[in-house]
Amino acid sequence: MGLLALRRYVPYLRPYVWLVVIFGASQLGSLAAAASIPKVIQHIIDGPITHHQLNSLAAYAGLLVLIGALEFVLIVMRRHFAGVASFGMETDLRNDFYAHLQSLQVSFHDNWQSGQLLSRAVADIGTVRRFVGFGLIWFLQTIVTFAVVFVLMLQLDWQLAVVVVLCMTPLAVFSNVFHDKYKVIARRLQDLSGDLTTTIEEMATGVRIVKAFGRMPLMQKRFEDEARMVRATSLDGIKARAEVWTEMNFLPYLSLVAVLLLGGLNVVQGRLTIGGLVAFMNYVFMLAWPMDAIGWVLSMAEECQTASQRLREVLDSRPEIADGPRARALETCRGRLEFRGVGFKYPSADEWVLRGLDLVVEPGETVGLVGRTGSGKTTLAYLVPRLYDVTEGAVLLDGVDVRDILLRSLRSHIGFAFEDPILFSASVHENLVMGRPVVSDEELKRAIEIAEAGFVWELPWGLETRVGEQGYTLSGGQRQRLALARAVLGAPPVLVLDDPLSSVDVHTEAAIEESLARVLKGVTGLLVVHRPSTLALADRVALIDRGAVVEVATHAELMRSNELYRALLSQQYEEAVV
Repeated sequence: MGLLALRRYVPYLRPYVWLVVIFGASQLGSLAAAASIPKVIQHIIDGPITHHQLNSLAAYAGLLVLIGALEFVLIVMRRHFAGVASFGMETDLRNDFYAHLQSLQVSFHDNWQSGQLLSRAVADIGTVRRFVGFGLIWFLQTIVTFAVVFVLMLQLDWQLAVVVVLCMTPLAVFSNVFHDKYKVIARRLQDLSGDLTTTIEEMATGVRIVKAFGRMPLMQKRFEDEARMVRATSLDGIKARAEVWTEMNFLPYLSLVAVLLLGGLNVVQGRLTIGGLVAFMNYVFMLAWPMDAIGWVLSMAEECQTASQRLREVLDSRPEIADGPRARALETCRGRLEFRGVGFKYPSADEWVLRGLDLVVEPGETVGLVGRTGSGKTTLAYLVPRLYDVTEGAVLLDGVDVRDILLRSLRSHIGFAFEDPILFSASVHENLVMGRPVVSDEELKRAIEIAEAGFVWELPWGLETRVGEQGYTLSGGQRQRLALARAVLGAPPVLVLDDPLSSVDVHTEAAIEESLARVLKGVTGLLVVHRPSTLALADRVALIDRGAVVEVATHAELMRSNELYRALLSQQYEEAVV
């Protein structure tokens, strides 16, 4: 079962094919060395000991030491090269898994718990690696050992060999019963571990909310309940493994009794020498440790199969937002945005968020988006860099459908600042440049000045100061100013700003607006507005209602002519809008 699950990961072993070849050779060599020891013992008993030729014992003893040393070296080589290959495979697989996660659309991540993705990226890939690096080795070793030992047993006494095979027959029944039971346990345990990881992750990221509302006992109870379920499922797995290991260990000793009885009879009747019987019993003992390992290998195989299924659930998800076959790079960008008959609804939702929406933003123009809560303003902004794709209609940049522009090229021409500023657990500098290949000091200082983020120079290590997870070592206003600086860095021709001033104070807001007004000159701006003061940055305002643009005009014109617009900007919104 585990072998079938591994077929998908065979290509990850190709870069390490020579390591695998060396491993296979050392595996066969160590087995040959181990299998030769009973033969040497047989010759010692039937030769020097039986005929009292004690002077020959030293030579045989030296041969045994030599074989043992050779086996030791080959086992070390086998484990070393298997470990190097399996860890290399794990690294490559994890890199590809992470890259695939990044390629998947935002809607995919909306529907997945971060803890479940984390457990797959770490625990499940580790499970696959452990089976490849250890479980698979034991599995192959067991098969080859059984084959080699059976052939050597046949050479010594075919009747005893048949008896041993018959005693091992229940192995198939035990394995099948264990498979049916343990696959359910393994899947449940890995899913529960993912849920537990999610709980820990949510507690860590939401610790301020938990403490502020005094919900520590509630979160503790939730964690303990989930941990208790993990424990109970783990104990079910231990019980299942203990049962199968006990059954597997019983079989070699059952065959050993049969070999002693029948083999002793054959020695008495002269059909088998004493050395042959001892050698045969040594071969039975050689089967004892593979039988002991089979239960462990079977459990690892089931865990590997379950881990592989869980990985496939992510890896088989195809990116819905990707470069099309006709996509090309955008060499130059004037910044003309057009929303043509745009309709959008979220996956698995029946209601349209946007429908029949038309809007044009000319190059160098800034348009503010105003509407009720839930009218689709932010969703419309997300369509420009293709965080989501339109359900119907099209979004065009310089007359080209954004779906026909390479994603990397499209997003390189757009600066985006979210309402909720997201920072990473890294330095201020790393958060600002976000991996851009070349950013001059002048560009960096300009972006910091525009966003009124000069506080960074006063941090303990300046731009190299780490801001902590999600930037919570900074205030909300500081995080938002850094996010705004990140958006304007590099002077992108299109700026999409989703209420970028929601967390700053009045004085800082006025200073940022003054700087942004200069930046937005000659730049196409799409501005999601949640506060009236931000409208000063907009050349025109688009009023959105029921998923469509109902009117586009200047702020002053809309204040004079549109009752809904006046109501949206007034403090008496609830009373004014029926």
